[in-house]
Amino acid sequence: MGLNNLDVKNVTYFELNNEINRPIDGKIPLNKDKDAIKAFFEQNVAPNTKKFDSLQEHIDYLIDNDYIEKEIVEKYSFSFVEDLYKNLKAQNFEFQSFMAAYKLYNQYILKTNDKEYYIEDYEMRILFNALMYADGNEELAKTIAEEMIAQRYQPATPTFLNAGRKRRGEFVSCFLIQVTDDMNSIGRSINSALQLSRIGGGVGITLSNLREAGSPIKGIKGSSSGVVPVMKLLEDSFSYSNQLGQRQGAGAVYLNIFHPDIIAFLSSKKENADEKIRVKTLSLGIIVPDKYYELIRKNEEMYLFSPYDVERIYNTPFSYVDITAEYDNMVANDKITKYKINARELENEISKLQQESGYPYILNIDTVNRANPIDGKIIMSNLCSEIQQVQIPSILNESQEYEQLGTDVSCNLGSTNILNMMASPDFGQSVAAMTRALTYVSDTSNIESVPTVANGNKLSHSIGLGAMGLHTYLAKNHIEYGSKESIEFIGTYFLLLNYWTLVESNNIARERKETFHNFEKSKYADGTYFDTYTTQSFQPKTKRVQELFDGIFIPTEKDWEELKIKVQRDGLYNQNRLAVAPTGSISYINNTSASLQPITRLVEERQEKKNGKLYFPAPFLDNETIKYYKSAYDTDMRKVIDIYASAQQHIDQGMSLTLFIRSSIPEGIYEWKTDEKQSTRDLNILRNYAYYQGIKSLYYVRTFTDDENEVGSNDCESCII
Repeated sequence: MGLNNLDVKNVTYFELNNEINRPIDGKIPLNKDKDAIKAFFEQNVAPNTKKFDSLQEHIDYLIDNDYIEKEIVEKYSFSFVEDLYKNLKAQNFEFQSFMAAYKLYNQYILKTNDKEYYIEDYEMRILFNALMYADGNEELAKTIAEEMIAQRYQPATPTFLNAGRKRRGEFVSCFLIQVTDDMNSIGRSINSALQLSRIGGGVGITLSNLREAGSPIKGIKGSSSGVVPVMKLLEDSFSYSNQLGQRQGAGAVYLNIFHPDIIAFLSSKKENADEKIRVKTLSLGIIVPDKYYELIRKNEEMYLFSPYDVERIYNTPFSYVDITAEYDNMVANDKITKYKINARELENEISKLQQESGYPYILNIDTVNRANPIDGKIIMSNLCSEIQQVQIPSILNESQEYEQLGTDVSCNLGSTNILNMMASPDFGQSVAAMTRALTYVSDTSNIESVPTVANGNKLSHSIGLGAMGLHTYLAKNHIEYGSKESIEFIGTYFLLLNYWTLVESNNIARERKETFHNFEKSKYADGTYFDTYTTQSFQPKTKRVQELFDGIFIPTEKDWEELKIKVQRDGLYNQNRLAVAPTGSISYINNTSASLQPITRLVEERQEKKNGKLYFPAPFLDNETIKYYKSAYDTDMRKVIDIYASAQQHIDQGMSLTLFIRSSIPEGIYEWKTDEKQSTRDLNILRNYAYYQGIKSLYYVRTFTDDENEVGSNDCESCII
């Protein structure tokens, strides 16, 4: 019975999985999920997997029928490939949840062209990933394969899915592009959005440089339509360029909060907005300088500045002007058109929209740039708000050709599984292999259809290693999420990721005698980046965290000093190294909680398009761990912010930090609660708390309503890694 002919109604593994959500004598029947896994392999995987007499016959079939790239396999002797696959099978990997097995075979495993049969298994998908990343290096291939089968490392979805495939999509599916204030740039950016959406990309775009509605064009006042019509064009572009109808394109537009169109920008996402301006599928993010928080604190009026005038005065696009530093000068300059509104009223409007739609994302741009060790300015973020890299604007002629090719961004992502990483026999070697794997993806990614993205990637060699499964690790070790120990643990964990990615990037630079572009102008080159680590100890202070890291090397001030000398001498290959994405499908496959956030339910419910609801119990849920699995909706979000802030101090890019709130807040979560209903004041307080804790960005706000629906839960497949 082929995959296309499966009669779901007669298949019991879905029914078995669904029984998890039907308590028996007040207990969750977790054994039903184990039964569902067994049934899935017996009823679906085994009968629908194409059989081969040998590995040689199997791989020959895949190559001869254009499923797998011949060149990747031929970089190795077949005996090595055979031994590596045997070693992977010898690990006797077993899926720990039905969701993990179902997601893997439904979304990632290679199938015949007619979709009738599976033609690889989990171990073979790992095999082709390892062979590709290692690029002919047998020892590296073995190490990467070991990291993946032990589920210490998981590449992002587009990389894991497409590795080794002959007919494939891109290895990355997340991009950042900028628009400057001229029609050629707008036209080119819309084309770029079409091209990136066509290949399955989620695209972040900043519109901050565009002149506001009513500003002059060629000296004629009132001519400009502002940013909203461009937003509509972009939304239509993403809708049109939808991967042959398989998946809706996805985009996020960012706007500086001091842009005169900020109210219209936010209003476009309201449910009752006029259809002429309403955007339904486009995500919104706002870029917030320090000055805004100062104006809120002082309850002052705020001025919005015409990007057209600012660019003429400062001879640079609006995004590249330091508004906090120049605010008073801009207010005093009569040559700059400005508009006055009340800062706190705008703050309340932001909170109301977040309650209604989950938007906008928040990018604290001055916080981002203060921590940026790279020469240049970060001006925006991506569809999930964790990528933050310097960009350079392009200059285009009337033919939309580049007179000066700028730099934009592609996101080369992967994630560590915290629980399994903490059991690694060699933490440093694990991170080194992951850094090499991600670097291969960066080196081989070339988005020719968008030259600015290709140029940025070529110059930066940027990667983004992150983490998932924090709540799972804490629960399994009987540690409360948000406790002093949990905050210190995650800070120490990311200290190690930072240290070892620096070590390996330095090794690659030394081997290749090549650094990222403008390394010599970075804080790595002058050594100031390392001052934080060479002047204070980051050794764990609490006894519990010391126990957790027992046997794991934690660098001392002396170790950091030695690394500093090596980096100053030989450089770094990767401009950016760390970022925490909102892990989705890959968390299920790894049987762990998503990213660094708390779980939302003990048994998570996911709606599948074809097969109804599927259920995912919290990993390692039992009588001992259940009390450590408090829902995110019942957690003080300041504890979540504190967790992320502890990690952020060691991360050169950002993190996707989602806020979870209930429309009716249970007693005792927030001491400032004044009534039963969620108020805009609560969100105002949380956003400001995040800012003062050093958080660079906030992703969605998800509101759990009284009728048990989630607002702001419209995850897009392009950004969930």
